[in-house]
Amino acid sequence: MKRIFITVSVLLLSGFLAAQTATATSTVVKRPDNWFNLDPTNDKVNGVSTEKTYKELLKDRKSVPVIVAVLDSGVDWKHDDLKDVMWTNPGEIAGNGIDDDKNGYIDDIHGWSFLGGKDGKNVDAENLEMTRLYRKLKPKYEGKALTDFKSKEEKAEFKLFEEVKKDMADTRAKYEPSYNQIKFLQEGLVKVEADIKAQQNVTDIKLENLEKYTPEEKSAKQVKAIVMMSMKQGKGTFADFKEQIKEGSEQINPMIEVGLNPDADPRTIVGDNYADSYEKYYGNADCKGPNALHGTHVAGIIAAKRNNGVGMDGVAADVKIMSVRCVPNGDERDKDVANAIIYAVDNGAKILNMSFGKKYSWDKKCVDAAVKYAQSKGVLLMHAAGNDHLNIDEITHYPTTKFEGKGTASNMMTIGALSWKPDTMIAAGFSNYGKKSIDLFAPGVDIYSTLPENEYKDLSGTSMATPVAAGVAAVLKSYYPALTPEQIKKILVKSSMKTYKGKKVIKPGSKRGAKDRYVKFEELGKNAGIINLYEAIKLADKMNGFKG
Repeated sequence: MKRIFITVSVLLLSGFLAAQTATATSTVVKRPDNWFNLDPTNDKVNGVSTEKTYKELLKDRKSVPVIVAVLDSGVDWKHDDLKDVMWTNPGEIAGNGIDDDKNGYIDDIHGWSFLGGKDGKNVDAENLEMTRLYRKLKPKYEGKALTDFKSKEEKAEFKLFEEVKKDMADTRAKYEPSYNQIKFLQEGLVKVEADIKAQQNVTDIKLENLEKYTPEEKSAKQVKAIVMMSMKQGKGTFADFKEQIKEGSEQINPMIEVGLNPDADPRTIVGDNYADSYEKYYGNADCKGPNALHGTHVAGIIAAKRNNGVGMDGVAADVKIMSVRCVPNGDERDKDVANAIIYAVDNGAKILNMSFGKKYSWDKKCVDAAVKYAQSKGVLLMHAAGNDHLNIDEITHYPTTKFEGKGTASNMMTIGALSWKPDTMIAAGFSNYGKKSIDLFAPGVDIYSTLPENEYKDLSGTSMATPVAAGVAAVLKSYYPALTPEQIKKILVKSSMKTYKGKKVIKPGSKRGAKDRYVKFEELGKNAGIINLYEAIKLADKMNGFKG
C-alpha cells in the first residue's frame, strides 16, 4: 500500500471538535531546500551529497543511460520535469493498436498498467489484502471453531481468518473517527460557504466574513469555529482549509469505503483470471492511471531532469524512467507485483523502485519467482520499509527478501527513512525499522518533488526514501554498468555514512517518557548506515581502479 504523509491537519482531529476554543500555536521550521541532495559536511544536513558528487567527482566523465522502473501508481510522463527522462519503447509505434514489438503488450510506449482493463478503465481504490483474504475465507470459516477442523492446512487457514477479521475491525476503528470528522467538515463547509456568499455577497471568504457570520445550526457553528481557529493560527486561508479537507478525504475515504469493505471488489475492471497468478497478458497501456500522485513524486526524486531550471533536480542524471502501474489506492496484489517485475526486467530495466508494501500476502510464491527472475537477470530491487513505525523483524512487511521455503534475495534492499532534523530526531518518526531487516536509511521527510499536471510538493514516507536510494544506485550503474546488484549493494553499505552509529536517537513511534524511547541508531537497521553518493562513487572508483 502506498502510504505517504501529506500535511493534513484534519487527520489529527481526535478531540478537536470538543476543544474548539483552544489557542495553542506552534513554530514550524522548514526543511532546507533540496536537502536530500545536499552534503552532511558542507551543508550540515544528512542528504546524499548529490550536488557535491556531480561537481567534484563526475564532472566531464561519461555515463551510460540506465532504465529505472517505477513500480507504482503511475507516472505523469508529460510532466515538464519528467518528459525528457521517460523511457520510450523503441519497438512500439504509439497509438496504432498493434503489439509492434511482439512482447504481448499493445502500445506500451512508456510502460504498462496491470491495473486496467482492455476497455481503458482503471482501478484506483482497492481492498486491503486483509479484506480480500477475509472475503475469500469467510464462507468456510465464519461461525466455526478451531476444533471443527482436522487438517493442518485448515487449522492454519482458520487462524488466518480469525486474525484478518480482528485486524479489519481494529483498522476500521483506527480510521473511522477521522472519516466521520472529515465527512462532518465537508458537509459543514458547504453550508458555511453557501451562507456567507449569499448573505455577504462575496466570492472570496476571509476571516472578517467568518466573524460576521452567525449560523443557527450547531454543526455550522462548530465548523465556523474550527476554520477560524485554523486561519488565526496562520495555517492558511478558507480555500486552503477546504483543500486540506479534500486531501484528507482523498486519503481516508477510500480506506473505509473500499479498502476495508469486503463488499467492494474493483478487480472486475481488469478482467483477468485472478485465480491464475501466472497469467501475464492483461491490463492496458495507461501507465499514468487515474491517480499518479505517488508514482510521479517517486519518479521525480529519482530522475527529474537536472539543471533545466524547472522545479527540482532528481538524484540521477542519466536515467530513463519506465512506469509500471501495479499499486492502487489500497494494497497491491501479488500477481500484479510479480508481473510488473517481470515486465520491467524483460524490457530492459536494471533498477526497480518498489515504494509499496503490506502486512499480508495472497500468493508470495509468485512474487518470489519474479524476484528470482530479476536476480537471474542482474536487476536490483529497492523496496520501501513501510510507514507504520513497526519493527519489521517481528511483523512482516511484504514483499520480503526471504523466500518462502528457503533462501533470500541477494538483489533486493530495504530502505528506511531519515528526517532532515538533526541529532536524536534523525530517524523519521513514521519509518519502520529492524536490526535484521533494514539495509540502509535515506532522506524521506519533506521531500520536494514532482506531482501530476506540472505541480510540485513536499511529501514524506519511506516511499520517498527508497527512490533517493534507487537514484544513488542508478548513478553507480550509469558510471559502472558492469556492476551487479550484489556489488552495488556492497558498495552502498560499505560506503554509507556511519555518523550516528553508537549514538542514541528517538525510536520511530515511541512516546514521550517511554523507557525505550531512545535507542542506538544501529538498533534500527543492520548496517547503521546512511546512503551517500559521494562516498559510493569514491569506493566504486577504488574497486575499479579509476584514476581521475
